[in-house]
Amino acid sequence: MKFSKTFFALALAAVVFQPISEMSAIENGTPQKRKVVKSKKRTAVKTTTTNTLMQKSTLPFGAPDFSKIKETDYLPAIKQEIEKQRKAIQRIAANKQKATFQNTIVAFEESGAARELVVNVFFGLVSAHKTPVIAETEKAVIPLLTDLENEVIFNKQLFERIKYVYDHERNQLKGEDKKLLEEVYKQFVRSGALLPADKMERMKQINLRISELQQQWGDMLPDATNNAVVWVNSKEELSGLSEADIAQCAKDAESRGAKAPYCIVIINTTQQPLLASLDNRDLRRRVFEASVHRADGTGRFCTYPLVSEIARLRAEQAQLMGYKNYASYSLEKTMAKNPENVYAFLRQLIAAYKPKAEAETREVEQYARRTQGEDFQLQPYDRFYYSAKMKKEMLSISDDEVKPYFNVDSVQKNGVFYAANRVYGLTFKERKDIPTYHPDMKVFEVCDKDGRPMALFYSDYFRRPTKRGGAWMSEFIQQSNLRHLKPVIYNVCNNAKAPDGQPSLLTWDEVTTMFHEFGHALHGMLANCNYSSLSGTSVARDFVEMPSQFNESFASIPEVFDHFARHTDTGQPMPEELKQRMLKSINFHSAYALGENLAATCLDMAWHMLGPDELPTADKAAEFETKALTDIGLLNPQIPPRYSTSYFNHVWGGGYAAGYYSYLWTEVLAVNIADCFSKRGPLKPEVGQDFRDKILSRGNTGDLMQMFSDFTGMASPDASALLKARGLE
Repeated sequence: MKFSKTFFALALAAVVFQPISEMSAIENGTPQKRKVVKSKKRTAVKTTTTNTLMQKSTLPFGAPDFSKIKETDYLPAIKQEIEKQRKAIQRIAANKQKATFQNTIVAFEESGAARELVVNVFFGLVSAHKTPVIAETEKAVIPLLTDLENEVIFNKQLFERIKYVYDHERNQLKGEDKKLLEEVYKQFVRSGALLPADKMERMKQINLRISELQQQWGDMLPDATNNAVVWVNSKEELSGLSEADIAQCAKDAESRGAKAPYCIVIINTTQQPLLASLDNRDLRRRVFEASVHRADGTGRFCTYPLVSEIARLRAEQAQLMGYKNYASYSLEKTMAKNPENVYAFLRQLIAAYKPKAEAETREVEQYARRTQGEDFQLQPYDRFYYSAKMKKEMLSISDDEVKPYFNVDSVQKNGVFYAANRVYGLTFKERKDIPTYHPDMKVFEVCDKDGRPMALFYSDYFRRPTKRGGAWMSEFIQQSNLRHLKPVIYNVCNNAKAPDGQPSLLTWDEVTTMFHEFGHALHGMLANCNYSSLSGTSVARDFVEMPSQFNESFASIPEVFDHFARHTDTGQPMPEELKQRMLKSINFHSAYALGENLAATCLDMAWHMLGPDELPTADKAAEFETKALTDIGLLNPQIPPRYSTSYFNHVWGGGYAAGYYSYLWTEVLAVNIADCFSKRGPLKPEVGQDFRDKILSRGNTGDLMQMFSDFTGMASPDASALLKARGLE
């Protein structure tokens, strides 16, 4: 998937440590979670007046002042705020007054408000601008946060007060107050607060070990991916690439030590986009194999030992909580509810997908044999190349033909922002006076339809060595009426930046990624909730991707498309004939994209459907992957998983364990909502306001399926709409 949303969160994701959305995020979602490890000792905190992070921001919306923040400021500031929250938690737990919603639940909700502001900014840099200093600081910060996490999760006095409120006030509370109480109580229970002492101690040990392993994963996978770059000695080997792509390869080589004149950087997914253009078959093979084997070897970059142990510990964690497997434990808090519902959903898609995929593969191979001979055997690294040639021949379309119409600045201002203005009445004014953590970033003040300033939006669209792969949305500040905080949101992508003086151009896939991530941003910007932990994207992972996937639909609406798709040199709109050819090509060979997603989803589920004693050891992990795909009917060398086990960051480094299905699940919701918009008027402000009122503004303050039904009028989602939208019916 092209969608990525990251969550840095601990065991009490919705309560104690606020999610940084990434889905993944919220991937390309909703949400990935970063676990942390226990520190060995606490360090005394000395307050300093020279640390900008320890002072209230004077910038609009309380935005972080990156012109004054030093990289060395983060650790002392986080230490100080941890100590403040620790004391606040102790006061709540030791309160002699009867526990009430206000003095316990609301007090708990607010106990870490200041810490969240600092931590949100810091982890934004961990993902998007991880310099050596930030990397070293992360190693120190994570143990400190885990100390606090463990104190909170296993604080018996605190939980007794929370439980008292739950038992005595729940039926009297209404709306958002009742939802907050329920979420706090459930998070404590799911973390083991009701376990007997021996099992609670084991749960604590498991949490600590998973934290250590995930921290190791977070260090190892980016290093493995960077190490997997493919060095190229001559421009001739890059035949088929555009001059802009070749220039990017040269720039990437220079930024990585110039071991050769050019290099091809490996992105986070299995397939690599440049394979669609590379004429050199051996280079295609090298690139594909570098991607697939980036983290499954025998050296220091092999992640299988981490995978095996994390899976086993999760399975044991689920058993301690009384569940058969981790999938059952994890899915209880989602819209899907249980593995049976997930598998029923997946099998419906697999049955419809397989005949289409097999026919698609035959077509590509037969096409390749026209020029390569009847004995030519199509390989996975050939798939994109010959499919692209077929598309160009059959539909007379290629990325190079349309990219001049997709200037990144026009896509943002005349596409993403324009659609938000037409549908929601929002306006965007660039604020060059607000500092950023990197020169490539832009900042915009967002105003509501009445002209009232309502949010700040940062965009960080270009790749660099200090940024992890993928695309995501997150926030420096999460909306909260109680805290009188307006949202400060950012989007991050990994588009290639053109050399100085040249326009940065996008593929259609990158265009829709920008619309997608801005859908997450809208979910955060339009939030109108009292409590931060329920606000914006703080929803179930199989709902969080819906607003973002739905927002992609605006990219191809004629009025929006014609407004942003203008030639970067002439300013002329894309000719109607070219536009129709391009739009017609969107679903060309679409079975591939569905198949790679289904395969990755089923791998995720397979790893989390077993008990601790049933899971494979590290040396059997690759064999387990093959068997899992065979058993579900998705072992297809031509359509490998979008992410294989060894580099499936959503599952092992993030919060999508037994949850990657949510991208397909929420795509169904998004298609249903897009159909509803289409019938009522896709750009009508009254329809946008209805969607805003019933879904985007409400965060996690109500039943998510009911929100969906309230807007669409549908009792339940219609999965068949997904196949139709992908052109597979």
